Amino acid sequence: MKTVSITHCSIIILLILFVGIIGCATKPDHIKPVTNFDAKQYVGKWYEIARFDNSFEKGMTDVYAEYSLKPNGAIQVVNSGIKSETGKRVYAKGVAKFVKDPTIGYLKVSFFRPFYGAYVVFQVDDAYEYAYVAGNNTNYLWLLARTPSVSENVKQDFIDKAQALGFDTDKLIWVQHASAVS
Repeated sequence: MKTVSITHCSIIILLILFVGIIGCATKPDHIKPVTNFDAKQYVGKWYEIARFDNSFEKGMTDVYAEYSLKPNGAIQVVNSGIKSETGKRVYAKGVAKFVKDPTIGYLKVSFFRPFYGAYVVFQVDDAYEYAYVAGNNTNYLWLLARTPSVSENVKQDFIDKAQALGFDTDKLIWVQHASAVS
């Protein structure tokens, strides 16, 4: 009987953890994804201009992501960056899927299925030259661009909009790119 109880408790704990992990793909209520999102315009190469530090990108420079459409409507994701300790480029491959409608910039992304995290595009310019992206809470924030640098106006707009949404922009890391022109 004791074994059954331990097994039963283990199953309950695993279910609770699983539900908690699935919840990581939820977005904060106050962050509204863009509407009229166009995945065909969004695919391609995006340079990471700014980010909040996180364990999977800690100390990386020259970070960029490449997105491509898959036949099933999902988006293949290949992130890469240069690790400061080794000077070598590392890659992470994943998949992003639309949470609701493909015209809404709200996706869930996974590099370790079945675990997903939120990817919320809350601003993109008409030409799809830069994008402001949040995660499942205010600990994840990115400024992405098609080029390794952006104007001071774009940087300031990103900071202003992020602050208005409750992000602590003092924590931003401005990513260094060897190919960036100052």
